[in-house]
Amino acid sequence: MEFDPNEMVTRFQERAKAVRDRGLPPVEGPERQRFREQAQRDYMDFAMIGDAEATLEDGVLTLRIDLRPR
Repeated sequence: MEFDPNEMVTRFQERAKAVRDRGLPPVEGPERQRFREQAQRDYMDFAMIGDAEATLEDGVLTLRIDLRPR
């Protein structure tokens, strides 16, 4: 199976959407806040990679992510 960097980016887009759309588990107090904060970090990480321009040249994967404000 050959690695396709664009398929990887698509998988990260799907992961970002899944994190954004999932509900909070039935936990309360500090655990609930920790879960929410972790979900926000997961979403940010997955979304950034999902927005990347990916290239594979000579076995080197390069992700170009524009972090400038839109």
